[in-house]
Amino acid sequence: MRGPGGRPVVDVRTLTRVLFERLAELPADAPERERVRAALIEVNIPLVRYAATRFRSRSEPMEDVVQVGTIGLINAIDRFDPTRGVQFPTYALPTILGEIKRYFRDNVRTMHVPRRLQELWVQVSGAMEELTVLHGRAPKVPEIAASLRIPEEDVRACLDAGRAYNAASLEAAQEHEGGLALLDRLGYEDSALTEVEHRDMVRHLLVQLPERERRIVMLRFFANLTQSQISTELGMSQMHVSRLLSRILTRLRTGNSWEE
Repeated sequence: MRGPGGRPVVDVRTLTRVLFERLAELPADAPERERVRAALIEVNIPLVRYAATRFRSRSEPMEDVVQVGTIGLINAIDRFDPTRGVQFPTYALPTILGEIKRYFRDNVRTMHVPRRLQELWVQVSGAMEELTVLHGRAPKVPEIAASLRIPEEDVRACLDAGRAYNAASLEAAQEHEGGLALLDRLGYEDSALTEVEHRDMVRHLLVQLPERERRIVMLRFFANLTQSQISTELGMSQMHVSRLLSRILTRLRTGNSWEE
């Protein structure tokens, strides 16, 4: 395939696959591994830029976001297993987005704070440290206001602004909740998570399935119906649906022909 001016156009997915195959062939201590790994990073940088565009409404420079996303790309390259039959972009994108979101969570304010309060917060935080040493306890708002000779309302506004530096971790223990983390109280296991890889795999292979099996796959992975809902839709037992799904996915993974 050639682009404008007769220059060859590189198929990124194909090149990525070839590079991963080459990487798998090389011994762990081979000098060439770093060159192949660097090539994988360079080839897939557009994926990082695509992920970064989701955060362009934030105040951070886009190049900084791309740099952070590149860390996620490198992690994905180091952990990717080509033998699982999943396209690399499908695997890497959640890792890249997760790294960017972690950056915003840990390093960027969770809300916009006016510059006046940002500057005043420096004075308030300094006064809080001095008063804590002086009294041996955390100072109260009137004490901070008196020390800085500013209205108490400004101190309260600064304290609220200061909290915008950090977001509460989902894994942080909550004392008033008996030591349980927020994640323990609110989190749940997403049953659709394991289907992310299946979606990409079956999309191009549906035409090979008989009509009934194709419909089951469409209902499960594209209409997001549960096995119970599919059994009701098709008039068969949930156990039968489960067996068929397992058989279909095994067949799609291995590429074996369908046998009735």
